[in-house]
Amino acid sequence: MTHAFVFPGQGSQAVGMGRELAEAFPLARDVFAEVDAALGQNLTHLMFEGPEDELTLTENAQPALMAVSMAALRVLEDEAGIGLADMARFVAGHSLGEYSALAAAGSFSLADTARLLKTRGRAMQGAVPVGAGGMAALLGLDLEPAREAAAEAARGDEVCAAANDNAPGQVVVSGSRAAVERAVEIAKTKGARRAVMLSVSAPFHCALMAPAAEVMAEALETVAMHDPKVPLVANVTAAPVTDAAEIRQLLVKQVTGMVRWRESVLYMGEQGVTTLVEMGASKVLSSMVRRIDREMSGVSVGLPAEIEAFIAHIQGTGADA
Repeated sequence: MTHAFVFPGQGSQAVGMGRELAEAFPLARDVFAEVDAALGQNLTHLMFEGPEDELTLTENAQPALMAVSMAALRVLEDEAGIGLADMARFVAGHSLGEYSALAAAGSFSLADTARLLKTRGRAMQGAVPVGAGGMAALLGLDLEPAREAAAEAARGDEVCAAANDNAPGQVVVSGSRAAVERAVEIAKTKGARRAVMLSVSAPFHCALMAPAAEVMAEALETVAMHDPKVPLVANVTAAPVTDAAEIRQLLVKQVTGMVRWRESVLYMGEQGVTTLVEMGASKVLSSMVRRIDREMSGVSVGLPAEIEAFIAHIQGTGADA
C-alpha cells in the first residue's frame, strides 16, 4: 500500500481544533507553543476557545491549520517510530496546505512556516478591498465549462477565473464580485447542479491577488529553504518538484494561480499511490478522493484515535511509502 500525505486548506478551521491532540500528547503542545512564540501571539488559545470570527480571519486560520497538521504529523512520527520519508511517496497541500506539506517534508522550519503563513494571510486579505472580490462554487460543472462561464462573466477590466479545480464537478471561480455573481448565473445555464457564492474574505487564486504574490516573493527570499525529503506535487503544475529554488517560484505563482487538485490526485494515482493520508483538522481532502480516483482511498489523521488507528494500519500491513 502506497501513501501520499496531504494537508488541508482554509475553510477547514473550527474552534476546538487541536485540543484533543494537545491534551493527549506533550509533543503536540510543543508544536503549538513553538508556533505561538514564532508569531508572538496566543494562537493556541484562539484555536481552542475562539471566538470563531477571529479564528476564521485569513491571517489566523492559515497558521492555525498548519499548526494542527504539524502537531498530528509529529505525534504520528513519534508514536510510530518512523519518519515521513518512510511513510509517504509524495506530499501535497491544498493552497495554504502546500506550506504545511513543505514544513512536513523539511523544506521550512516550523517557525518560518508559521510566519510565512501569517504574512501570506495578511497579504491576501489586503490585496483587494473588502467586498470588491468574491468566490463561488460551481457544482456539477467540470473545469472547461466552468472556465467558459468565468470568461463570459468578466466584463471590461473585471477578473473572473477558475481558482480551484477540486474534483470532477467541483470547481471554484474567483475574481471581481460582480463578475463572479454573473458567473453563478451563467453556470446554471451551462448545467451546473448548484452554483453558490462562498463566504470568503477575499478572492483567492486569481489575478487580483498579484499584490500578495509580490509580498510573498519578498518574504520567501528571507527564509532558509531546503529541498524536501519527499517530492511535493505542486498546486500550480500538478507535477512533482524537489528543488527548493523551483518550489519558491511555484509558491509565488500559487497566490494568483489555480489550485490543480484534481490533476494532482490523478497524478499521484498514476504513480501508484493507493491512499491519501490527510493530516490535521479536516476530512475534506480525504472524503473527496474517490470522486477523483475510484481506485484510491482517503484517510483522515488528526485526532488521537485516528493516529492510533493509522499506526495499527501501517504496522499491520507492513506498508510503507
